[in-house]
Amino acid sequence: MNLISGIELSASALAAQKVRLDIVAQNIANAQTTRTAHGGPYQRQVVAFETELVRSQGTASGTLQGVRVGQITTDRSPGQQVYNPQHPDASADGLVTMPNVNLSQEMVDLIMASRTYEANLSVVKSARQMATRTLGIGK
Repeated sequence: MNLISGIELSASALAAQKVRLDIVAQNIANAQTTRTAHGGPYQRQVVAFETELVRSQGTASGTLQGVRVGQITTDRSPGQQVYNPQHPDASADGLVTMPNVNLSQEMVDLIMASRTYEANLSVVKSARQMATRTLGIGK
């Protein structure tokens, strides 16, 4: 594998993890949103990745695998019911349906996405350093 294709594969992973970071941030920001434009509480969003075949001339099989965002789905699990009769979205029983966002789970997802992003960025930096050193050999 040449350095450029390695950088391209890492770049696809960087782009996918950026989307994941954005979705996690959106989930955290809406953790207390009990009424959306569609009515009802905010529903947690989940990112699903899939492999992507990238055509390359330099490999025996002619393809390399990258990663991309396959889809962003809505988590349909029910939110917690909280008794708060003063809340504007409370039912007749005084119960408010909260978003199904678990901040602990979101923080774990945030850390995983952040570490994966850092690892792929490290690959890109290493490939750049190797290319620079290779060009330096010819001088």
